[in-house]
Amino acid sequence: MCGVFGVFNNSLASHMTFLGLHALQHRGQESAGIAVSDGYDINLRTGEGLVTKALKEKDLQELKGDIAIGHVRYSTAGGSNPKNIQPFFAHFYGGSFAIAHNGNLVNAEQIREDLEKNGAIFRSTSDTEVFIHLIAKAKEPPPSHIMLHENDRDFLPLIFSAMNKVKGAYSLLILREKQLIAVRDPYGFRPLVLGKNRSGSYFIASETCALDIVDAEYLRDIKPGEVFVIDDSGMRSYFPLDHADNPRKCIFEFVYFARPDSMIFQDWVYEIRKEMGRTLAREFKVDADYVVPVLDSGLLAAKGYSEESGIPLEIGLIRNHYVGRSFIQPKQEIRDLSVKLKLNPVRQVVEGKRLVVIDDSLVRGTTSKKIVNMLRKAGAKEIHFLLSSPPVISPCYYGIDTPTKEELIAANMSIEQIRDYIGVDSLYYLSLEGMIGAANKFRQKGFCTACFTGNYPVF
Repeated sequence: MCGVFGVFNNSLASHMTFLGLHALQHRGQESAGIAVSDGYDINLRTGEGLVTKALKEKDLQELKGDIAIGHVRYSTAGGSNPKNIQPFFAHFYGGSFAIAHNGNLVNAEQIREDLEKNGAIFRSTSDTEVFIHLIAKAKEPPPSHIMLHENDRDFLPLIFSAMNKVKGAYSLLILREKQLIAVRDPYGFRPLVLGKNRSGSYFIASETCALDIVDAEYLRDIKPGEVFVIDDSGMRSYFPLDHADNPRKCIFEFVYFARPDSMIFQDWVYEIRKEMGRTLAREFKVDADYVVPVLDSGLLAAKGYSEESGIPLEIGLIRNHYVGRSFIQPKQEIRDLSVKLKLNPVRQVVEGKRLVVIDDSLVRGTTSKKIVNMLRKAGAKEIHFLLSSPPVISPCYYGIDTPTKEELIAANMSIEQIRDYIGVDSLYYLSLEGMIGAANKFRQKGFCTACFTGNYPVF
């Protein structure tokens, strides 16, 4: 995953973007960057690590202007490389622009190969750079049904052309000298929201938690397939592709990635995660003393399970919040170390007790195995491990770091084998129907469940 944040019409645009990226830090920890326009020039600062390490106060002061975009990154396409830090900046015959991307293109390698054969030179290994080259080389006129505002006639057709060529997940922010542009793929895989504060500044972000930190009110989602433009002439929307009447929103955003205080896809993560836990309790009744969440991502499902089952919830694992999210660390050896650093059992809670341990998902199995070992050493009598999502059996090609089936434990072992591997007394997964039903209880419709089913909406 990655996180994107943009601001229009704010004299402290760089500082606002820094705060927004800080709120989206859970979506990427490898690098961060901000691009700002003063109406004439676009300037850029990037760095490796967390936002507070990558970007300093001096950087923010030097980034003058009232329009900005920012990005926090965790690598899917392209790997960990300083050259892949976003936003990217480009200057071509049509002017200058910066671009930040959340998602993953499934046909990026083929497009890249074709472009290179025709003389294109790539600086990075990121699929985001594919957009830059497609925009720079575009020559097609806009679709005949679209009437472009005069401010959009030079650049927007180039974006429309690129959208016609790429396949996959993309929530983009594009910064021009006087414009902020948001683009979302027609399936709406990744979230993107629009907000406004009392001073008349507009914000676009991956999640509403980033709007909260800048005191902005949520207005609406950027729609699947929408190209949204804001400049001094106002706000405009275009739908150059067939509008997605059948969206495929990533359900794993609700399961794990998004912050629980966010609204994404027009619904609250908090409520859906709790409902997943309640559904899990209805599907699997376990005789136990305590429900213990794996913090933080398993907390709300555990709360829902506890409320539905009547088994009291206890914090039997304490999280060190100075350690990042283990799932999105780029290297396996770092994931292994970060599990030990991140969680520690509370012996007074778990010793001699029968535990229902709730986590959001079981992807590779390494984290769960280490958690179970820690609880056993702390004296747990029984450990029943329950997941608030189904087995992950297929790679995600739309922006989640599960590139091969070899990394997915449920693609290579039966549930009984997984139970033995992680060392628990019982292992239960929420059913696919239960997970979708938990989300659909509110207003959600149209999910991508490819990682659980192997059914991919787009190749």
